[in-house]
Amino acid sequence: MTAQDPGEIALGTMYFGTRIDEARAFELLDRFVLKGGRWLDTANNYAFWLDPSGLGGASESVIGSWLRANPGMRDRIRISTKVGAAPTMPGDWPGSMEGLGATAVRAAVEGSLKRLGTDRVDLLWAHVEDRTVELEEQVAAFGALVTDGMVARLGASNHPSWRVEHARAIAQSRGVEPFMAVQLRHTYLQPIPFAALPDSGHVVATSEALDHVRSNDLQLWVYNVLLGGAYADQTRLQIPYRHRDSARRLAALDRVAAMVGVTRNQVVLSWLLGSSLAPTPIVGVSDLGQLDEAMDA
Repeated sequence: MTAQDPGEIALGTMYFGTRIDEARAFELLDRFVLKGGRWLDTANNYAFWLDPSGLGGASESVIGSWLRANPGMRDRIRISTKVGAAPTMPGDWPGSMEGLGATAVRAAVEGSLKRLGTDRVDLLWAHVEDRTVELEEQVAAFGALVTDGMVARLGASNHPSWRVEHARAIAQSRGVEPFMAVQLRHTYLQPIPFAALPDSGHVVATSEALDHVRSNDLQLWVYNVLLGGAYADQTRLQIPYRHRDSARRLAALDRVAAMVGVTRNQVVLSWLLGSSLAPTPIVGVSDLGQLDEAMDA
């Protein structure tokens, strides 16, 4: 079973239960399925920085409530969630970040399954690196979750390629499930190389990383694909993206959008979906209009 079919959009649910209340989240989830969507992307730490509790879990809890309100829906959708970056104490992040130790990983997945109200996760990500824990322990912990039937497939989010490949080699030597998917920040515009991004922990998909994905037949998931609304409103474009090549690319984007009669966002999504790597773009929306725009791409 592959992680996903080529050319699918995943619905990003980061702000469900915090910035987006349950009623609106339900509307978005209903419309997403109606439009043919299948993959929901969440994480056990979403969105602790907005939640009054100072802890994560709100997004997964809303998805779980929606599944309970829609019997049979679990068989129609697939769930991608992440562990490793949740705070264990309110107001202390990253100091109390759970990390990727074996005990923490299993406890995190058990918590996610309880909030989601399901017995399995279709794709589980190591959300961020944890160099305080040996890769051998991490690989064994994630592999055991697949062996135990709690998780179907594994992926590495925000990891450098060499770490992913090292982990895959360890998994092969141990005979356990390896990482078969990679999640990175990627879109049509590219930031200045080595420029610091204002978003903590984001790892940009370099040409080398994309070649690693292609050469090893890995599934690629990409986030921040619409640059937080910057394609529609250039005043929101982050400084690392404000350079001469971006101006050239935006001009080309406008020509194509005008020729086809669609929006910039739709061209960008179509460009991603139609590329040779056929990545899964994770798209976060806050209203039905934005969702329709993305799904119609």
